[in-house]
Amino acid sequence: MAEGSGSDVVSEFLTQNPHLAQWVDSLKDDSEPNKQWYARREFVLRNMEVFPTIQPGRQTPSLDRLISLSKVWSNHVFLGCRYPQPVMDKVKEMAEGITVNEAPVRKTRDEILGKGKRPSTSGIGSESLAKKSKTGHNDTDSKAGERNTTHPIAVTIKSGPSAGAPAEHQPFFNRLYKAVAWKLVPAGGFGPNLDHFEILRACVESCKASLTCVFVPLKDIPDLPAGCAQKEGQVCELRCHTVYMGTGYGRDECAARAMASKEALKIFQGRKVTVKVSRRRFRGQDVEDLVLLDDQPRSSILPPALSYPFQANQ
Repeated sequence: MAEGSGSDVVSEFLTQNPHLAQWVDSLKDDSEPNKQWYARREFVLRNMEVFPTIQPGRQTPSLDRLISLSKVWSNHVFLGCRYPQPVMDKVKEMAEGITVNEAPVRKTRDEILGKGKRPSTSGIGSESLAKKSKTGHNDTDSKAGERNTTHPIAVTIKSGPSAGAPAEHQPFFNRLYKAVAWKLVPAGGFGPNLDHFEILRACVESCKASLTCVFVPLKDIPDLPAGCAQKEGQVCELRCHTVYMGTGYGRDECAARAMASKEALKIFQGRKVTVKVSRRRFRGQDVEDLVLLDDQPRSSILPPALSYPFQANQ
């Protein structure tokens, strides 16, 4: 966090990584105000893993690019500078999770003069548009009603997530990866004694999303190994944006959710996380599912799916 925003996670991080403290302070410009520098320093530290070739103490093209992007973001926040939209989108994504208290609020000349507002629609055009919209809506309703009266409703199941779904979800989970990493700093890193669910929930909500928890009694799961003696308890499956993150078992829902959260947080301990399409069992059938994976070698066999968000009634 930037200066004045509560607990100083950056200071805690630098205390745990003293070899980075002197190096990162050497990146401060001589005329740069402290408040502006503290925010830019956090930007640099949060995004170092995005440039794996950066080596503290060595001048590299990756370091030059990161410093340039940090100054673009800082100039925009504190000085009101504007850059091409792709650059603005890039630095805003990289700054996810950074809080700057009392950041200056500026307006453009057009905003001050009231320019750039969309002109009101003329009376004739507005009436025509409304009439056209109403007519189109009625036609659609009429056709839908006609279909429903002549044909029964059929249930279809999609074959799985779309081909572009992993790429669509990847930017969100990149941001979540950073949020988890910084959330674990004051806790001393990942460990068995943490409230794994609360940590995961807080990080997901900081990225403007929510977790989905699905609970199923263990005895109701059809894909249990033959001869399994233990059939009491609950199984929990965690998803976010339809992407599977982890499964856990416990004597009740709370314990199962805690175990699933622990398994999900383990994925964030590698150098990166990746959204992929994987095969899983769901109600006795093999289906394609969106799964969050790390870069560690693991068994390719995934727990059976308790839910499947890629099917719909039509």
